[in-house]
Amino acid sequence: MARVAFIGTGSMGQGMARNLLEAGHDVTVCNRTPIKAEPLILAGATRVFSPREAAAGADVIISMVGDDRDSREVWLGADGVLTGQPGPKTVAIESSTLSLQWVLALSAALSAAGLSFIDSPVTGGLPGAQAGTLTLLVGAAADDLLRAQPVMDAYSQRLIHFGPVGTGTVYKLVVNLMVGVQAAALAEGLLLAEKAGLDMDQVTPALTSGAVSSPVVAAYAERMLSGDHREASNFLARWMYKDMAYALQLAGDLGQPAPTSAAATQLFQRTLDEGFADQNVTAVIEALRLRSGPGD
Repeated sequence: MARVAFIGTGSMGQGMARNLLEAGHDVTVCNRTPIKAEPLILAGATRVFSPREAAAGADVIISMVGDDRDSREVWLGADGVLTGQPGPKTVAIESSTLSLQWVLALSAALSAAGLSFIDSPVTGGLPGAQAGTLTLLVGAAADDLLRAQPVMDAYSQRLIHFGPVGTGTVYKLVVNLMVGVQAAALAEGLLLAEKAGLDMDQVTPALTSGAVSSPVVAAYAERMLSGDHREASNFLARWMYKDMAYALQLAGDLGQPAPTSAAATQLFQRTLDEGFADQNVTAVIEALRLRSGPGD
């Protein structure tokens, strides 16, 4: 069993770290808000209060945080992983959804310090993190992945190795950009059907079983109509906006026009501006409701 440092025990990290514990790994956890790590401490994890402390003696270091800024602080900050002088055989796994620009810069910094780096964002959401059935979207050297896979298997049921570092992030950004576009289109369609006077008890099952059915439609449709977006059973609206913005940054860097995605990203920006940043991604429909109000 491996000595694993897990940094970032929010909703996704909680499930991933718990599955590592249940698989028998020696897990040290660190979270910016210490109380969020408490359930893992009760389950047998060791708590430390900085990435520097977490890195000491670790075979594998996993980060699951919010954005580029948080990731930079974890790895390169004043109390970050590299200040703790992790061993030269340590494998560093970044599982956060980040910009490609930062992932490549981070890989260079960690490689220069002698660490092996794996770019491994995930799909499967909260249920997958809790059940240990995530899909890992991996960019890594083959030998680094071989060393880390026994640890990664503890919280996943599928691993897709896209190629070298950065390719996992590219794929994740493509996926989340498409999810955001689908969510925006679903919200528009539901409101159009509602305003046209259709029976929404018929519309929802028809959408989820018809030609436009998808996992996104199935997961989001009823939640959008219920108006209850408080619990992030899928994804916070602010994280969706962040991921879409990173994807558009990538599209711009590559010279790829993405007008539909840009419009959907603007709608998510409005969702944040209207105060729904920390609600479920389905709150995008509320931004559209407000936009269709008097004077808009």
